[in-house]
Amino acid sequence: MKLPQPMVRGRLIRRYKRFLADVALDDGTQVTASTPNTGSMLGLLDEGNPVWLSVSDDPKRKYPHRWELVEVNGPAGTALVGLNTALPNRLAEEALAAGVIPELGGYGGLRREVKYGAENSRIDLLLTDGAKPDAFIEVKNVTLSRSPGVAEFPDAVTARGAKHLRELARIAADGGRAAMIYLAQRPDVEVFEVAADIDPAYMKEWLAARAAGVEMYALASAVSPAEVIANRPIPVRTP
Repeated sequence: MKLPQPMVRGRLIRRYKRFLADVALDDGTQVTASTPNTGSMLGLLDEGNPVWLSVSDDPKRKYPHRWELVEVNGPAGTALVGLNTALPNRLAEEALAAGVIPELGGYGGLRREVKYGAENSRIDLLLTDGAKPDAFIEVKNVTLSRSPGVAEFPDAVTARGAKHLRELARIAADGGRAAMIYLAQRPDVEVFEVAADIDPAYMKEWLAARAAGVEMYALASAVSPAEVIANRPIPVRTP
């Protein structure tokens, strides 16, 4: 997926109020950028981290700059990480179309944000084909890595994420097809696992969903200031 252009580089000063970040640009100016990620962003927020901002000329936008990428000194070395939570669904859709997850291939149709389940949810992606059962797919944005090569989710307690696992588990238990895709917007990971120490309740629901038959997949991405591509499946490590 191509990222918005032009892109400018700077250094993170601070992120605050969940939606905002102050950045010192390389040209010496300071700007406030919108932050398209309301999560904890654990491991991404060190002062001085290099960041890349897109710039909009839309006069209706209060903050023309939007924070898109951050360079971190992670456990496996320096890595560029995409943080925009609006991207993973589209990245997953591109990956499915490219056959990156062959287990989910062969579907002729795809619908987005379809209402489903008992808890007033919307499925991220619904794969359809008259010759086989529909596939209900939830996509989660992954940015956390605390150990070399290990992508982790969640980076904070997520009641919403636990709800999605319950919904998928019901589908699988009733004989349908349900899957999770954990999409890491970073290239420096080789395996995925649930961050059970951060959210034990999510781990409990994850284990129940897997036992019910929910399929678990994870992808790593190539990331540059020009584009993010979810191009590589990585194993899902189970306890």
